[in-house]
Amino acid sequence: MDIFSKRDGPRAEDVRAKRMISENAPVIRKLADQISGGGYTAMQQAKAKKPPQPKGLIIHDLGSARSAAEPEPYVKISLNNRVVLADKNSGRQLHMLGEIRSGYPARFVPATAENGFFSPLPEDVYAAIRHLEEQPITREFGEKQLAAALEESLGLT
Repeated sequence: MDIFSKRDGPRAEDVRAKRMISENAPVIRKLADQISGGGYTAMQQAKAKKPPQPKGLIIHDLGSARSAAEPEPYVKISLNNRVVLADKNSGRQLHMLGEIRSGYPARFVPATAENGFFSPLPEDVYAAIRHLEEQPITREFGEKQLAAALEESLGLT
């Protein structure tokens, strides 16, 4: 019976190989330059001078100045039934208006402390949409109609 157990640390042959490469690094570089016609050293120097370049990455600079354009608010109902007032220009959320809570039928619940929201709506926004509180979401009055009613109540249309 053979028992194989994992050792701590690198294998002995790996240690010997790394040591041999590091001891012979100048000779290896000289041979690489000789074979490539000096291209190996030129490539190493170019890598050292040039900072890393992002390839195919999308970079968002969150610290940059925002556009001076006036916000263009609209009501958005997301897939997870959150109802928000967002800006068309920047895509940022301006206010969390509430959510559509499931039940029979589903209903619109405004973002107030009484309804369990951590940051309630400002009083003037809540006063404008208060009449839609507990509005049932049915086939006749769906999410699109709720968004339109909220935009009308907030004076966005």
